[in-house]
Amino acid sequence: MTTEVPQWFKSSYSDNGGDCVEVAANLAASRGIVPVRDSKDVAGPVLDVSVPAFVTFVSGVKAGEFGAV
Repeated sequence: MTTEVPQWFKSSYSDNGGDCVEVAANLAASRGIVPVRDSKDVAGPVLDVSVPAFVTFVSGVKAGEFGAV
């Protein structure tokens, strides 16, 4: 059992008014998940995304599959 705690960070691109998410990528190798949370509600719910799903999502964002903001 691991006692590793999430180390939260948000993108340097997220300085756009506070509509941001934070991720804890440090748990990807040990637990196989990437926790995601709302940066405005750090005590709120956390969504645990599997590493393969997170990689697919990030690849889609980089490829522009979700349109421009």
